[in-house]
Amino acid sequence: MSVQLVDDSQGRVLAGVSSLTPAIRDKKLGRMEVCKEVGRMIAVRAKELRIGKVVFDRAGYRYHGRVKAVAEAAREGGLKF
Repeated sequence: MSVQLVDDSQGRVLAGVSSLTPAIRDKKLGRMEVCKEVGRMIAVRAKELRIGKVVFDRAGYRYHGRVKAVAEAAREGGLKF
């Protein structure tokens, strides 16, 4: 699972978190827990960049399962979609 904060007006990636990030990879979590941790971490990175509101682009994936877990964890972390 990979999540990025992108500024579309400038075409720049501001921050990104992946399930391969060492802080997540080393925890030995299940699939859903990894996705929740990715959502929590992207919310923290967004706060560091003073970003509070984002657009959630699912890239064509259905909103259920792991995609939903990432979104809900990011919302719990303070991001507004």
